[in-house]
Formats: sequence, C-alpha cells, structure tokens
Amino acid sequence: MTTFALPQDWQTPLRAALVTPETLALQGFLDAELAAGKTIFPPQGAWFRALELTPLDKVRVVILGQDPYHGPGQAHGLCFSVPPDVRPPPSISYIYKELGSDLGLPRPQHGFLEHWAQQGVLLLNSVLTVEIAKAASHSKKGWEPFTDAIIAQVNDKAEPVVFMLWGAYAHKKAANVDSRRHLLLKAAHPSPLSAHNGFLGCKHFSQCNAFLVKNGFPPIDWTLPDVVA
Repeated sequence: MTTFALPQDWQTPLRAALVTPETLALQGFLDAELAAGKTIFPPQGAWFRALELTPLDKVRVVILGQDPYHGPGQAHGLCFSVPPDVRPPPSISYIYKELGSDLGLPRPQHGFLEHWAQQGVLLLNSVLTVEIAKAASHSKKGWEPFTDAIIAQVNDKAEPVVFMLWGAYAHKKAANVDSRRHLLLKAAHPSPLSAHNGFLGCKHFSQCNAFLVKNGFPPIDWTLPDVVA
C-alpha cells in the first residue's frame, strides 16, 4: 500500500491522521487507481509539496483551494499555482487582478506561487490529487478529513494565523478555525464564474498584512519575482 511520505516537520503533528480508517482507505484507493494505469495529478512526489515548502512552525497564512488542476503539466502541489512554463489559468488571472487593485502590484508573467509558500503561506488544497481531465474525481475519497487535520494543527498554533478561504467549498473548512484567535477571511472563488460576485474587491491581501503587522509579524511580500522556466 502507498505510504504517505510527509515532510519531517509535519510527521509528528499528523501521526494520528495517517492511520485513520479514512486515510487508509484513501491510500488503498490511490493504489488501485495507479495500478489501473490512471494518470493522477500532481505527480506522486508532489502530493505534499505545500507541506514541504511551508513547515508547520512557519505557517502564517493559509490559502485554501479545492482540488488540483486536472490538465497535463498544471498541478505541482500548491493550490492555484502552476509551474513557471505553464500558462496561468483563469483563477490566477483573477487573483492577480485583485492583487493589483488591492496593493497596486504589477501583474506577474507566470503563475508560479512558490515565493509565497516560502514566506509561510500554506497553499493547501482540500483534496490533494485528481484524475486527468476529471475535476473533483478524488473528492470524498478520504482527503478531506486528512486536510481537516492539517487545518486543525494550524488552528492549534499559539500565534495567530490568517485563513483566506475562497469559494463555498473552502468555506466549509472554517468550522475547524477559531476565529476569536485567527483572522478568518471569506470570499467567492476567483474563477470566471464567481470572481465578480465577491472575490474582486475583497482586499484580502491588505487585510492579511495589516493583521500580521498588528500582531508583530512581518507582512507577506505578495510580489512574485520573475522566474526562469
């Protein structure tokens, strides 16, 4: 059976979540899918890329997506992000539009968001895998309880964290967040279907930085440097 190879920093906090019936069933499901020759995104080595780049003790912000992109070459383990040589999907375009409106930042020429993750922004999807060309194909297979456990660990941190939940699916995770200690920001999903219904104009990026500074932490540098594909 597939064994989830978590980064060292997350192994102890998530030890109990790794052996629940839901997680064991999820591992069996993924084994069967791979054995059947199905193409799963992101590649197996990138399933926990968000955790690798953002250790628990470094998490200052959580941005939550739904499930990975299901087109070839797009998903690489960070929600909303794509590799440097992949054309930015529409959701990223709307995120950049809000960044420009909110903070006056220039529009990047790529959709590679690792610079955020390296500063403590946990770019987490609710579901961490998907079958090629089949959106939400791995939902309700066991990932949701596992990512609930990740959110619970972040919620238990002593220092306050900013949670940016975009879309109704992400809003469900709010049940795992203590809004008395943390900043809980909700908006519509940054997709072409809903961005104009509450995402554009939400000013989450400036609210996030104001909260961090108020609590004695440096703001996130939301500017994305140029990258070489």
